[in-house]
Amino acid sequence: MAIPGNLLSSTTEAVDPNTSGWTAKLNCTIALGSGGRNGDGCLTVRSVAAGEMQARTVSSYRVISGTVYETFADASGTVAERIGIRWLTSAGAEISVTWSLTTAAASASWHRVSVAASAPVGAARAQVLLSSTPAAGNVPHFWENVYLGLAWRTTGNLLTANAETSEVDTSAWAVETNATISRTVPAITWAVDAYQVGGHMLTLTAVANGNVSALGTERPAVMPGTEYAAYTYLSPPTSGITAWIELRFYDAGGTQLSATRGPLAAPGTGYYRQRVSAVAPAAAATCAIAVGMDSATAGQIMRVDNTVVGTPVPTARAGTILTYEATSFEQGVGGWSITSGAATVARSTPWGAYSVDGAYSLTVSSATATTSTLRSARFPLTPGAGVNWRTEWVSQVTAGGWTATRGVRWYDAANNSISLDATTSATVPTSGWWALTTDVVAPANATQAAIEWTLTATSTSSVLRMDVASLWPVLPLAAVAAHADTGSATLTLRELPVGYLLTVYRVGQDGARTLVRGTSGLLNKTPISSDLMVIEDYEAPLGVPVTYAVEIYTAASVLSATRSAGPVTIDAGDPNEAWLKDPGQPQRNLRVLVERAPDWSRPIQQSAYQVKGRRNAVILSGLRGGLEGDLSVWTRDDDERAALHWLLDTGDVLLWQAAPGMGVVDMYVNVGSVDEGRVSGYAPELWRTWKLPLTQADMPVSTGVGGSAGGTWQDVLSSFSTGTDVLAAYETGEDMLLDHRRG
Repeated sequence: MAIPGNLLSSTTEAVDPNTSGWTAKLNCTIALGSGGRNGDGCLTVRSVAAGEMQARTVSSYRVISGTVYETFADASGTVAERIGIRWLTSAGAEISVTWSLTTAAASASWHRVSVAASAPVGAARAQVLLSSTPAAGNVPHFWENVYLGLAWRTTGNLLTANAETSEVDTSAWAVETNATISRTVPAITWAVDAYQVGGHMLTLTAVANGNVSALGTERPAVMPGTEYAAYTYLSPPTSGITAWIELRFYDAGGTQLSATRGPLAAPGTGYYRQRVSAVAPAAAATCAIAVGMDSATAGQIMRVDNTVVGTPVPTARAGTILTYEATSFEQGVGGWSITSGAATVARSTPWGAYSVDGAYSLTVSSATATTSTLRSARFPLTPGAGVNWRTEWVSQVTAGGWTATRGVRWYDAANNSISLDATTSATVPTSGWWALTTDVVAPANATQAAIEWTLTATSTSSVLRMDVASLWPVLPLAAVAAHADTGSATLTLRELPVGYLLTVYRVGQDGARTLVRGTSGLLNKTPISSDLMVIEDYEAPLGVPVTYAVEIYTAASVLSATRSAGPVTIDAGDPNEAWLKDPGQPQRNLRVLVERAPDWSRPIQQSAYQVKGRRNAVILSGLRGGLEGDLSVWTRDDDERAALHWLLDTGDVLLWQAAPGMGVVDMYVNVGSVDEGRVSGYAPELWRTWKLPLTQADMPVSTGVGGSAGGTWQDVLSSFSTGTDVLAAYETGEDMLLDHRRG
């Protein structure tokens, strides 16, 4: 798999199918090995004699002085290793080398090594260096999955790349209590595509017996009333110690307003992602992340990696009014309580034992076969009265048995209980996780709501696990709307099962089905990553009704459900105008005024053979080609002219669409050499006439709808100190949107 943003070629990255991207630099030979994880191939670096051996990339890669770059690789060997970035001048002279710390111990399992640094003054090119130091000759070391490019960070993280991973240094963290801070490189096996983790890890060492903590030095801005979530990987020294992450909010003067802690219930001494979430208080202006461990012994260490803070991961239903804390139970019981009865509630333990989302669930236990009432905190209704609401819980019985009534309790603005809408009592399913839903309508004066279950244990020592609680206003499962101004249709799909597969067809009047394009290509059994999906279809025909057919498959490709939406008709507008669209970059789409439609030709490859003694030649023909012809259009001002140039710049396959009744059908085309001419000799005349040579093409299959891939202004703020730095990094606003930096 290609690593996104990699400056290295796919052959150099994966060492498949050969080692042409690599060369020996010091005391070694190289060869193609097998058993890699990013493809079968790997780079075998074998020592000639005892001592350090180095291999490097054959090519050097353009870099910009002052920009932070990262390199990483997966390694396997009998000695510890390190990786480096070799900085070169434009003439190829070495300026310096930035080396990672040496791995703490050798490991024959694939493990991640990495380092990041700012390109020094004068640096114009860079190479990747791979290094290890065997004690004898003929010792092999194995490398693959190599990356060189901009420093990796999680999209949407309010923190910088160095605060997230400490690949440059430890400057994004400061000692708060009883600790020293350093970096180490343990030999840990991460997933091959876990690009944000591994390599250098922030390491806290207890100075004396007692509590230990470190505080992030960065203070990203936050919005009061907005919910934020943070997570990090924690590796505690023992399973019995309490390690934690804390989300803190501060006012504009730097005074701490609140601190919410997510304690890790570690099952061992591995690496565990711990989450925490909280709503920013009314006066909050900034936030910070703290990590630590309680009751440590002097010399004990805890490692930290991949620290992120942002808005919560959208694992619950879109539009749910419950906070993430009350939904996923990552830091406690999230405001849920037993309002009557003998049952108790607690967060499940340890980490990863029982969960659907995250690593924990709510555990309801009853020592006696009695009835108890479980209720959430109250949440404001937006919208409120008269709206149909749906509540959902995912539950699992792990001991004994239960019956339950499932409902919603409504409250007015004065916090008075109005009513409880609940189902009749039913047995809670006892095998595996079950999603149980209830639909209710908010009464006239309701402004708040709480989820409420009345639970009856059918035997002593009954235990019920519950996770991913949601309460949201019910909207159509599939809805479609037309947009004449963009010549597109928007298909909205709700309550999709995450982890299943999705196929979406556009169905024409004749019943013909065409796959609809998504961000990674045509939506044909594409994995579902969110329960809400909004699909913008820029290839829908104009002026004729179409419907959408949706198929949902299990992960094993078994058809599970179908949906439909439509019909919908996109207004074709002025019949004298036509659309030219880039399927992969719809931001370039343009409506143009047609001067003359093409006169078509269909070329064919033929060879004529005149046989002696025969009157007629023998003609050998290939398959006749598609349509070819010149489309003549006008642009009416400088903006249209610039927009048409921008559309044509990429050379991509385009979709040409005209209004119904104009004698042409929607067609994918390649555009040849373009002629732009004036319509008169009057110099200030804005109109231009264009001749666009069209050649019919097949619909692009693998092209996805390009965009920002979730990028936000916060990503720009977290990556650049000043506006001048942004201007130096990007040539155009589109480059900034797509994170295409100079060089």
